[in-house]
Amino acid sequence: MLTRLEQTQQKYGGSNKIIDSWLAERQELLVKYCKLAGLPPFQKEAKSLPETKLVNSFCQILIDYLSAGHFEIYNDIVKQCQQHGPDSAALADQIYPQITATTDDLVSFNDKYSALDENSNLDGFDTDLSVIGQILEARLELEDQLIHTLYSKHS
Repeated sequence: MLTRLEQTQQKYGGSNKIIDSWLAERQELLVKYCKLAGLPPFQKEAKSLPETKLVNSFCQILIDYLSAGHFEIYNDIVKQCQQHGPDSAALADQIYPQITATTDDLVSFNDKYSALDENSNLDGFDTDLSVIGQILEARLELEDQLIHTLYSKHS
């Protein structure tokens, strides 16, 4: 996921204020995810669960990212796409519901894990985190389609 982010930043970064803001928030989310999951370049001890403050921090940035997407970035992108032609508007109208469909699972993860304390039971956490990683990957792919459309037709 971090590699994909770097590629997206290299390709589209600096071309549009909305894209730059979106990618900066995405980077913060993905760095926290990789730390939490112990993915390279971050390592964790084998078979150890993360500290609750790290889980809480990830949940907070996850909700911030989802909120920024739904209430700021997507609206701006859809508005720009609608102003610049029916093809762009149709693509935005097609992709946005698919992105929205991922939100419920991400919010459910947050609801389950955001209020952890030191005594919380983390049974199933690794499985849930893995599923969230797959959902994030699919979501980012869809978001990249919107970024590409915004970049190629409106920058």
